[in-house]
Amino acid sequence: MSKDDKLIDFAAERDKRIHDLRDKKLNEMRDAFEQALPLPKDKKKSKGKPKKP
Repeated sequence: MSKDDKLIDFAAERDKRIHDLRDKKLNEMRDAFEQALPLPKDKKKSKGKPKKP
């Protein structure tokens, strides 16, 4: 066991891989929702009802 620098933590590597897969799925879902329900862009916010004098 003189070459400890080449040891691989399989649990950590698996966690990274699963995290990447979940991020990929999340991005795919975001893209699908964005296509189905696009958000309005460059729209000014309305201030509601104008004040009466």
